[in-house]
Amino acid sequence: MKYKSTNHKSPEVSFKNAVVKGLADDKGLFFPVEIPKLPESFFKKLSRLSLREIGHEVLKPYVGDDLSDNELKALLDDALNFDIPLVEIKPQIFSLELFHGPTLAFKDVGARIMARFLSKFVDKNKKVTVLVATSGDTGSAVANGFLNVEGIDVVVLYPKGMVSNIQEKQFTTLGSNIAALEVNGTFDDCQRMVKEAFADIDLNNTLQLSSANSINVARFLPQAIYYFYAYAQLKDKSKPVVFSVPSGNYGNLTAGIIAKRSGLPVHNFIASANINNVVPEYLRTGVFNPLSSVSTISNAMDVGNPSNFARIMELYSHSWGKIKLEIEGYSFTDEETRQIIFDVYQKHEYILDPHGAVAYLGLSEYMKKNDVNGIFFETAHPAKFYETVEKQISVKVDIPERLEKFLSKEKNTIEIGNSLDNLKQVLLN
Repeated sequence: MKYKSTNHKSPEVSFKNAVVKGLADDKGLFFPVEIPKLPESFFKKLSRLSLREIGHEVLKPYVGDDLSDNELKALLDDALNFDIPLVEIKPQIFSLELFHGPTLAFKDVGARIMARFLSKFVDKNKKVTVLVATSGDTGSAVANGFLNVEGIDVVVLYPKGMVSNIQEKQFTTLGSNIAALEVNGTFDDCQRMVKEAFADIDLNNTLQLSSANSINVARFLPQAIYYFYAYAQLKDKSKPVVFSVPSGNYGNLTAGIIAKRSGLPVHNFIASANINNVVPEYLRTGVFNPLSSVSTISNAMDVGNPSNFARIMELYSHSWGKIKLEIEGYSFTDEETRQIIFDVYQKHEYILDPHGAVAYLGLSEYMKKNDVNGIFFETAHPAKFYETVEKQISVKVDIPERLEKFLSKEKNTIEIGNSLDNLKQVLLN
């Protein structure tokens, strides 16, 4: 399998090179030159396969010869050591609980797999510096995935004051090979700084840089795995199946589209956004108009210029008409998000986190006009946003022990401005 740039101005590279480089030389995102269909035999046995077995079948074509079959299986056995259950909330509405990994967020899937790919692929004679921008859960998932991995340093950039207390503590208290940069700016600033660093000649001559955001193919491709796993757990497949995805940087949704192109029978996708709604607006008008991000209670989705939109455009040949056939877009306010957290708990005794709540809202809106089986993504444990959630349901949210341990630790960060020069100064020192 070869990987091209979404800007089409760089040569094609192998999976290994795409993972290590992170971003193409022309500043585009790497993307597979083809999306292979999975065989009918795979779908016939899908409901009997484990998460790891599905992961192996899904990723094997994309890894190609860069890892042996046994190496890929061992990597996935190590990374996917938790379950992702599908939970029925009410008839025809299901929650895919993506928060059972080590940091209690969906990004454990992509981050843990990517960390293991990168540790196998990098030049062991030259230390790698992994740059990652986070609006919430990416930082903790990547930091914990790479913690104490020899030969790799991780630098996490995050917007000051715009992540929850627990999220912040999960990646600012680790020490070792993990450094946290508190940026005076937005997530979009952090993401821009990472991309500019990859394009900077001085930095690249001095450091071996790689990325752990969903701009890296090894971060977003593994997310296709749990679409297949969710479908495998669905008992009634007589109705069309739709996925409602809480959307910020759109890597999660991109992985779903790839799952469908690989043969998964998905009827439709729902891009569920908060008021950072540039993609729902694009779906409505055909005009993509990036904006400055706005802070919300679903902070991991506070993205005004989503990177993976370039991959979505690539998938649909830059055709608004084609995209609209498969993706519906909705956006919701914090007030609506708070209300649905209350309503769902009152009616079903199920606790939504603010991101899953947005996905539930999007699914509910879609199902007003469509008779389907709907799966929405619960992307983080509600305890990571306990202050917001407890205010709505008037019930104390139990904080798992592995989260609780972070709260008593002191954060250790470096505060910087929101320019490339600020980042360069830290990295080169």
